[in-house]
Amino acid sequence: MNHYETVFILNPVLSEVQIKETVQKYEDFLVSKGAKMISKEDWGLKKLAYPIQNKKSGFYHLFEYQVDGEVINPLEVEFRRDERFMRYLTVALDKHAVAWAERRRVKLKEKA
Repeated sequence: MNHYETVFILNPVLSEVQIKETVQKYEDFLVSKGAKMISKEDWGLKKLAYPIQNKKSGFYHLFEYQVDGEVINPLEVEFRRDERFMRYLTVALDKHAVAWAERRRVKLKEKA
């Protein structure tokens, strides 16, 4: 099982309910493929550095999870098929990135 992090940007015209449904759909997709969800963060509506699909902002979300590598390609195919996604990025985390992500999560919990 490899450690991955996926950040994706959802279309800003979606309602709060649609955003929650979309995030839940892809979380369920990962879990159904045997992923262990470590962290899920909603970064909210953020301004984009440059327009994407004539939009100047988007809803950012982050998933951190452990899963076998062959699940990533089907996940990204689903992202491409879904018009609600503007951009996404999945990266494999090495041991240093995993440690850094853990420290970041602890800091976020202390803040809250």
